[in-house]
Order: sequence, then structure tokens, then C-alpha cells
Amino acid sequence: MSKKEQYVAAIDIGTTKIVTIVGKKNENGKIEILGISKAPSTGVRRGVVQNIEETVSAIQVTVDDVQKTTGVVFHEVFVGIAGQHIRSIKTRGSRMRDDFDDEIRKEEVFKLIEDMYKIHVEMGEEIIHVIPQVFIIDNEPGIKNPIGICGHQLEANFHIVIGRVAAAKNIERCVQRADLKLKDLILEPLASADAVLTDDEKEAGVVLVDIGGGTTDLAVYYDNTIRHTAVIPFGGNVITSDIKEGCAILERHAEQLKIQYGSALRDIAPEDKVVAIPGISGRNPKEISFRSLAGIIQSRMEEIIEIVNFEIQNSGYADKLAAGIVITGGGAMLKHLPQLMNFRTAMDVRIGYPNEHLAGKGKDELNQPMYATAVGLILRGLDHLETYKKSFEAGSKDDFVKTRKSATEKVEARRVEEQVEKQVEEPEEEESPEQVQHDRVPITEKIKQMITRMFEVEDQTIS
Repeated sequence: MSKKEQYVAAIDIGTTKIVTIVGKKNENGKIEILGISKAPSTGVRRGVVQNIEETVSAIQVTVDDVQKTTGVVFHEVFVGIAGQHIRSIKTRGSRMRDDFDDEIRKEEVFKLIEDMYKIHVEMGEEIIHVIPQVFIIDNEPGIKNPIGICGHQLEANFHIVIGRVAAAKNIERCVQRADLKLKDLILEPLASADAVLTDDEKEAGVVLVDIGGGTTDLAVYYDNTIRHTAVIPFGGNVITSDIKEGCAILERHAEQLKIQYGSALRDIAPEDKVVAIPGISGRNPKEISFRSLAGIIQSRMEEIIEIVNFEIQNSGYADKLAAGIVITGGGAMLKHLPQLMNFRTAMDVRIGYPNEHLAGKGKDELNQPMYATAVGLILRGLDHLETYKKSFEAGSKDDFVKTRKSATEKVEARRVEEQVEKQVEEPEEEESPEQVQHDRVPITEKIKQMITRMFEVEDQTIS
């Protein structure tokens, strides 16, 4: 495959839909989506696979459709992971150094971050991401690049994302049964954020709220760094269920009512307008007023917003979010939702469309909040391949062999590197291969790959 024809395929396994998408980066650095297909998702509940056979069937339908329409045959895919099992914690790691006068080396940072993968988690859980926030040397905070600095104690604050092992394995099993290879699992809120947030928003402080069918994913950014993530086990489906129960109608009619006539603000819904719903099995039609419908929707949305507000406060950055809230996902298209969220949170709110990086013929078709995660997975996949290529060109075959999680960590670290390189005026003095081999602290390949991208400069790599 030529450099200009480097395709990336991704699958968004959601509660209401499964989307397969194929894209590439053009000569201008923009993303061209070559093909996309979606199918109803009946085997997933609140972001977690409950029925493997139904999920595999939906994946195969969308994959076959995309390959047929685009002519691109792919065998590896990037897949998002979310669900109510995802949680995050904040922690601090620390290492005492033997010699105060010696400069801090990359290997010491390797070991500090490696230690974070050994912290205790609940049985059946695994650490998905370890993201460094800031480093502290001898109680001096706010250091983004500790390499080359002298000190007795090296510390760092970390954001750690944890998920259920079984949930990840079930996703991988579905992909394998569809005759595909799982290239990498990517946390969905991070993918959605890449698709809809601007760099200025991430720097100023912003909350991404991705309202899906089964869950609402949340990510808080400040100073270009992810600060908090959470998954709320409620989404658009609970609103549909409330309408179904409150109006005593079928679920498909409830969903249609929500999309076509629903509003998140009861007070501005017309009181004199009604919509007729066909009766069940030949019974008389049922009339439902717009205001009653809006009342049901507003009540449930206020509950979701209350939990979102709690997570924002829990992040510790509630007073630093100058860019406010960006809502995306299929639920973001609910009429008057930005106004309700603005009223309940007292923050600026806008709808996030995945058009920041898109180009080509399919740009307008894909510029919908429901495709934010799918487009973000393509962006993350292309970042993965670029990092993959740089590792190979550096001549390190070991770096070219990655586990599923190491790739995600390396892509995350590559983003941190862009901030670090702005602050580094001169590259550190390169050690001889013999000295590096003698001094190196034993580390896992995963941590080596991650920190290589964090602290390398263009003319310097870890051997």
C-alpha cells in the first residue's frame, strides 16, 4: 500500500447502532471518509456486549457493505470501548533518587509510569490508560518535562482509566468472529473529543458530553490534557422508554415521537398541538400533546444533566472550564437541549459536529453528532499508523511490535510530546549505547514505547 493510500478502518459498537467506517488522510492533512455503513445494534446494552451472535451479525453486515461500496478490503480495525464499566481515578506516583546531582533520565520516568500499572484494581478489572498529568520534582509542581532536571524526589499526578476485562474480551471476540483483527481498543470519549473539540477549547478548559443510546460519556480537558473521564449509564434509550411507558405506546412510536416532535423544554412546547399515534392492533389512535411529550423528555434529561454536573464538580476543574460544554452523539440533536443544559449548568453550550478534520465528498453526510465517535476512531487510527511508521523508521523492531493497549498509550503520549517539545530549548546530551545499556532500569515494552514518544526530540530516540 502506498503512502498516499494508507487506509484506516474502524468500528463503533454502540447500544443503538453499529457503524463501520473507512477513511484516509489526504495530501492536505484532512480526513477523507471513503465509506460508511450502519446497522441496528440489538446485542449491546449500555455500551456492553450482551449477545455476541447478534453483535457479530451486525458487524459483518456493515463490514461487507463498506468493502463492497468502497472496494477497500481490510482485515484490521480500530474499535471503541465505553460502557458503564469504565471508571477513572486520580493518583500520584513517587520515586526517590539516589543521587541528587544526577539529571533525571528517561528510564526513571519509564519506571515511575510503569509502577502505575501495578496499582490495585478490583478483581476482573484492568487498567486501560495511564495518562500523566504533571510532574513534581522536590515539591516543585507544574513540570511537564522532567528530563534533565536535578532533584531528589520525582513525582507525578496521573489520570488512570479502568475497565472490565470481560467487556474488552467480548468486544475482541466479536471482531475476531467477523474474521477481523483488533488493531487497538480506544476509549470512545477520547475519540469523540478528537473529532469535535478544537485545540483552543482543550487549552481553555472544556467538557465533552457524548450522549449515546445506552450511555452518556464525559471527558474534561484543561491545558490540552485530559483531566477526568466518566461514563453515565443513561442515554437516549431511557428517554424513549419513559415516553413509551408514560404514553402507553409502542417503543418504535416512542422513538419516532422523540426525534420528530420532542423538545427538552416543556414551557416553550406548544400546548395546543397534538400528534396522533396509531392504536395497537387496530385500536383507536392515541393523541399526545407536544407539551406532555416535552415534559417527559425534560424530566429525564434533567436527571442526566444533574449527573453530568456532579462529574464536572468531581473533576476538580469546574471553575476552569472557560469553553463550557460541547454536546455530541445522537442525543445531542434533541430540540432545545443546549438551552436546557445551559440553564442547568450555567455554562456555555454548543453542539459538536465532526467537521473539524473532514474533507471530501462525504463531509456533509458525516457532519452529524451521531458519527462523532466513528470519525474520532479514524483520527486515532491514523495517529496510530503515523506513530507506528516513525517507530519503524527509527530502526527499532521492538517498538514496531505492540500490544493492543501499548498503541493507545503511545498515541496518547505523542499528544503530550507536542506540548513538551515547545518547552524544550535544547535536546539532552545523548548517552553512548554502552552507557544506556548499563544504566537502563528494566521496564515493560509498553512503558518504553509510551515515554519514547513523550520525551524524544526529532534527532534522538531510545535505542
